Parts: sequence; structure tokens; C-alpha cells
Amino acid sequence: MTNPALSLARPYPFARLKKLFAGIEPAGGKLKPISLGIGEPQHPLPECIRKAVVENMESMSHYPATSGSMALREAIAGWIERRYGARLDPATQVLPVLGSREALFSFTQSHVDASGSEKPVVLIPCPFYQIYEGATLMSGAEPVYMPLAKENGYKPALSAIGEDVLRRTQLLYVCSPGNPTGVTMKLEDWKVLFELADRWNFAIVSDECYSEIYFEEGKAPLGALTAAKLLGRDDYRNIIIMQSLSKRSNAPGMRSGFVAGDAKLIAPFLLYRTYHGSAMNPMVQAASIAAWNEETHVVENRRLYREKFAAGQPVVNSVLDAPMPEASFYLWTKVPCDDTVFARELYREQGVTVLPGSYLSRDLASGNPGAGYVRIAFVATPAEALEASQRIVEFVKTTKAI
Repeated sequence: MTNPALSLARPYPFARLKKLFAGIEPAGGKLKPISLGIGEPQHPLPECIRKAVVENMESMSHYPATSGSMALREAIAGWIERRYGARLDPATQVLPVLGSREALFSFTQSHVDASGSEKPVVLIPCPFYQIYEGATLMSGAEPVYMPLAKENGYKPALSAIGEDVLRRTQLLYVCSPGNPTGVTMKLEDWKVLFELADRWNFAIVSDECYSEIYFEEGKAPLGALTAAKLLGRDDYRNIIIMQSLSKRSNAPGMRSGFVAGDAKLIAPFLLYRTYHGSAMNPMVQAASIAAWNEETHVVENRRLYREKFAAGQPVVNSVLDAPMPEASFYLWTKVPCDDTVFARELYREQGVTVLPGSYLSRDLASGNPGAGYVRIAFVATPAEALEASQRIVEFVKTTKAI
């Protein structure tokens, strides 16, 4: 016997991609395959992390606290103040987690109350990171999708959500910068969202794991905490942000991040995690302190992404509608045919992997917002990103498959 909610979980996008590519030899074996499908950073691991890991191996002889060390919480709070201008209490408003993915899932389990007579709602942008949907289904809530359409600037049309849905809403996911769109929330967007959360009493979970990948130094995307402070919400009520070292510090294998914001939301989440068994390895905690306290590697990281986008985006955009993102490392690209056909045949003919947009989305009454798009992740080396972009151009110009 298993939890029946598991039967509602959809196949993960990369499982679907593997099935789509089954039996295909990329580029007929004539070209080296280049993957721009999965959003896994491939830049070098920062030296400060390497050093901290080596120097703190003995710490693994002790059990870690679920709440993390005070040194780690203080390091995170310090980074939050420098980055967002928000001064938080490290004891009650900051909680280390095992990467944003784990927190995005488990926070929903601790927050949603499905014991009432009406099914609760979780609002999800569409297209989206599939963890949002899985977390919702496993919590016993109903996922309600907010389409991210080009005509609305790839932002959710909050005014289109009916009161019958809002009345049951307990949580709303927002991703800024957006995966896969690269669009960022502006102050007015945050203002509307905060007012909606106040009126209908739901939590905002702001997934900001791409926020440190932007293209002009000194012009970082506006995060939820900064917006809240600018709008006089110094208690950060109803707001939880989630951050990670995976993208910022090229350390996806560390599984290190944090949640921060409303202390009233964090307290029950800490209790849930105490039973869930989600304490961070002490060695990883030490490496995380080093990473949050060091920005030089983050600046270099952005330089490499700027280099890749400067070289590759104009090339792809010369044959497809592939505008520069405001932030993140994705090109949300319109294609001239079915997105799964485009991805499959590009892989077959040129050995380049991209992710069909429909795999990140759902069929809604208004259509599938991801259909006809592919997500291109510029995570390979600058040389590979440029070569992959050139192969995409060659494919579009010469293929007979689309």
C-alpha cells in the first residue's frame, strides 16, 4: 500500500526527455553531444568552498542541529542584509535547508491544512518547476495554474483569479527570476501580490534561486524581501523566500540553501523538519558560511554567463524568437513547430539537447503555455554554448523535419 497522492505525480521532465530521445544516436555519432537541457551549473567549484570542506571534515563526528549552527544563520542573515537590505533575526527568521528543492517541497507539507471540508488551493505559475506541483499534490491541496503568457509579459495574471479560488488559497509560488522565462518581478508586481496575500491570508513562497545570475553589475533583480521593506512590510508577514548556493556558487551537489522571512511561518516549518530529518551536514554548513561570506566567485560567475549570452543569444535569436532574459541562465525560445519535435530532431541531427516547453507546463483551458517553446540552458562552457547556438542555426536553416 502506498500514499494515493503519489499516483497523481506526473513523470519528471527529464524522464520524459529520456523517453523522447530513446533509440536516437545524437548527430549520428558525427558530433560531440552538447547538453543545454538541464539547468545544472558547470562552472568550477569556488576555492573558498573547497578549502572549508577540507578544513572541517572532523565536524562530521557530531550530530548537526536541524536549525543549523548560529554561525551559519548569522552568515545567511548578513548576506540577506547586504543583498536585500532586510535585517532579519537569524534565530527566528532564517533557516538553513538542504537546497531550495527540498525546502520548496517540504514547506508546503508543513503549511497546507487539508483537514477542512473544502480542498485547499496552491497557486502555481505555468510553466513551472515541477516540484511546486508535486509538493501541492502530496500536501492534499489542489494545484491551480496561472498561465505565463507572452501578452502578459510572462507574468501571472493575478487579476484573473476568481474569488472562489482565492478564498481557498493557502499558498502561492512565485519564481523570480523565472524558470524558464527569465522574467523578474517589479515593485508594483510585488505590491499587488502582497495586498492579495493580506486580503486572502495566504503565504507567498518566492523561489529566488536564480537571482544572482544577472547581466549588469549593480542591477540585481528585486527580491521579495527588498520589495517588502520598500513597501513598509518590515515584519515580512506572509512572505518566505528560498535561496540556494547551487546556481549562485556553482555548488549543486552541496544541497545548501535557506528559507527566510515571516517568523510565524518558519517556526512550524522548523518543527516539521525536526521530524523530517533534514539537518545539514556540519562540513557543508562550514562550506556554506564560506560561500555566503564571499562574493568574488559570484561576480566571476556572472562574467562567464555574460560571455556566453553575449556570444550565443544573438546567434540563436537570428533564426528564432529568443530574447535576452532579464536574469537567470535560460533562453525561453519560440520555435516554428511542435516543441517536442523540435527538441527530438535537433538532438538527432545536431546532437544538441534542449528541453521542450510543454514538459514544463500543463494543458489548461486556454492551451498549454509552454507549447511551441524550448528552454535553452546556457550552462555549458562558453565555447560549447557558442557551438551549440551555431548548430541550432544550422538545424533551423537546413532541416526538413520541421
